Amino acid sequence: MAVDEAAVSQLQARLRERELKLREDWIRSMEARLVADELSKCHRTEGVNHYENCRWLSEKYLTMMRDSRVKGYKHIDI
Repeated sequence: MAVDEAAVSQLQARLRERELKLREDWIRSMEARLVADELSKCHRTEGVNHYENCRWLSEKYLTMMRDSRVKGYKHIDI
């Protein structure tokens, strides 16, 4: 059985695309995690004033939470 070169190159391109997509998703997820850690530190250091002083961090974290989920990639038929 002969392997079609076009099909092989197309499959390799789809695999690279999948790896890049997953990598970008994990990077966004880890960035959100870092912001959450900073928010936690801010809450501890600011005390009762954390509602005002850490507001920008909490808003940033909320927007990142909407966009930073690891969504995965569809199954590639081989």
